[in-house]
Amino acid sequence: MLNSVQAYSKFSDFDISLFRAGKHYKLYEKFGAHELQFNQQIGTYFAVWAPNADAVSVIGNFNGWNRFSHPLLLRWDQSGIWEGFIPQVKNGEIYKYAISTKTGEVLEKGDPFAFQWEEPPLTASVVNTTWYEWKDNDWMTIRHLKNALNVPLAVYEMHLGSWMRNISNPSKFLTYEEIAEKLIPYILEAGFTHVEFMPVMEHPYSPSWGYQITGFYAPTARFGSPQGLMYLIEQLHLNDIGVILDWVPSHFPGDAHGLHKFDGTFLYEHADPKQGYHPDWNSYIFNYGRNEVRSFLISNAIYWLDRYHVDGLRVDAVASMLYLDYSRKEGEWIPNELGGRENLEAVSFLKEFNETVYSEFPDVQTIAEESTAWTGVSSPTFQNGLGFGMKWMMGWMNDTLDYFSGDSLFRRYDHGKITFSTVYAFTENFMLPLSHDEVVHGKKSLVYKMPGDNWQQFANLRALYLYMYTHPGTKLLFMGSEFAQTSEWNFNQSLDWHLMQYEPHIGIFKFIQKLNTIYKSEPALYEVSFRQEGFEWIEYGDAQNSVLVYLRKGHHVDANLLVILNLTPVTHNDYRVGLPASGQWDVILNSDDLEFYGSGVVQDSVLSEPIAWMGHAHSAIIKLPPLGGLVLKRQPNLI
Repeated sequence: MLNSVQAYSKFSDFDISLFRAGKHYKLYEKFGAHELQFNQQIGTYFAVWAPNADAVSVIGNFNGWNRFSHPLLLRWDQSGIWEGFIPQVKNGEIYKYAISTKTGEVLEKGDPFAFQWEEPPLTASVVNTTWYEWKDNDWMTIRHLKNALNVPLAVYEMHLGSWMRNISNPSKFLTYEEIAEKLIPYILEAGFTHVEFMPVMEHPYSPSWGYQITGFYAPTARFGSPQGLMYLIEQLHLNDIGVILDWVPSHFPGDAHGLHKFDGTFLYEHADPKQGYHPDWNSYIFNYGRNEVRSFLISNAIYWLDRYHVDGLRVDAVASMLYLDYSRKEGEWIPNELGGRENLEAVSFLKEFNETVYSEFPDVQTIAEESTAWTGVSSPTFQNGLGFGMKWMMGWMNDTLDYFSGDSLFRRYDHGKITFSTVYAFTENFMLPLSHDEVVHGKKSLVYKMPGDNWQQFANLRALYLYMYTHPGTKLLFMGSEFAQTSEWNFNQSLDWHLMQYEPHIGIFKFIQKLNTIYKSEPALYEVSFRQEGFEWIEYGDAQNSVLVYLRKGHHVDANLLVILNLTPVTHNDYRVGLPASGQWDVILNSDDLEFYGSGVVQDSVLSEPIAWMGHAHSAIIKLPPLGGLVLKRQPNLI
């Protein structure tokens, strides 16, 4: 048997005071399992927070899973930390904590701070390091320019387990390294600026898609080692592609080896189910009022930014955190101290999270998935906002999909749904999401949401994408939607890559390529995307024809783009459009182009006439393609 536990600590008194005050933001440097040398011996230091336990020991293969062999030592300072050094235990060893509770139970728990876990369905933690020799310094030096609010962000949201599988064995996952080899050329070809990974943290239940996390500090072993994920991120950076991670501080599952009742008590969650249990997801809600829990979560956010060089965190289910009555009936929730429904502790936590992230990493983005009308989600905390960099524009997504899924011949009656978003588009820094949630659970794929015959479905989808890319706000598109996957997303299999041999799907992919190219090259689409000055309606009232005409503006007038959408299957050969300036306007994008599987109703350019129309002194007759859109730019030499 290995030598007994030796007294050793990585915690200073100052560390303890910060932890107890909820202000220690790098707990991963202290808690968990760390291989090191002590008393001229190589071994591992273990530290875990279990303030209500009677005893805690480390169990694993090295001691035959005997809970009496290696008991940890309880600190003297009332911090509730159990710690100690075990010689000869090295990286790669699997372990758990055996926690003896005050009620006489013995719980076998994984390490909340483990850097690696066994691959599910196995549930032990693994001693490992986060050391990696990074080679992405060039990206890290300039990424503030790539993540700013005045640059294009076109995000490709993806689930690593179902983007692509092993070709010879479809039931087998690709490794992080294999994903890098296949993903990077694809992203470069498609033209996205960033990828967003659905949660990569260790989770026991694959159908949760990663949102029910047990290993908050460990990338899932399904695809390999922590260093494998670091390699994937590094290679993306080396190819000028940013990386956003989904982050889930809203809840955690009740698995026996996880955080639930960690030391026999409700340690990480509220004891009262009216505050601590999430009915929708059969999971448990973090106690944001407990200082040590706040440190655990904020340290976790900092950890992924620090050790994994990620460029942003998309925070899941923010609405469920903000409201005490979220998805609850009368009598199933407890009002706050002021008698309201706002979760004041969660609000305080989110503000502190954003303040800390932007203080430590001012060149990243935090993005809120927040579906309500909460004010100031993306406003600074000093203006009483929550402090996020951006917010998902869920209202735009719902109205847009509702509009486009309706029969195109009757869209005149729903015209307000497609114009309403500009009423509030500049109240937040919005990201426009067409995410995984819209293509599962019977909602259909995006292309099959569209009405009409096959050609009309693809035409509608191209029009939707053109509207999305020319609407104010950054962009997010879920994997498969870039080539019009026809089936709903299935987390348990690869995307339907075979569709890429068919003309309609090739056309959609080419159109996304073109949209990404124009989005990145035309300043009018991103320079002032979050301010009213970047957008102007030319015509929003033509409900009879379901035609929209608007201007996107940059800092200079010669950067302006005119967007025209005809959202019925009727071609307009002589539609007069008001122009904000005289001269020649060239069509730089036509969604009906034959290259994109369109019908080929083409007009290369128009010359203005001094005829007042739509409130402007100049206008032109333009041919509008069916279920299509045009983007025009004025020739600068004719200004």
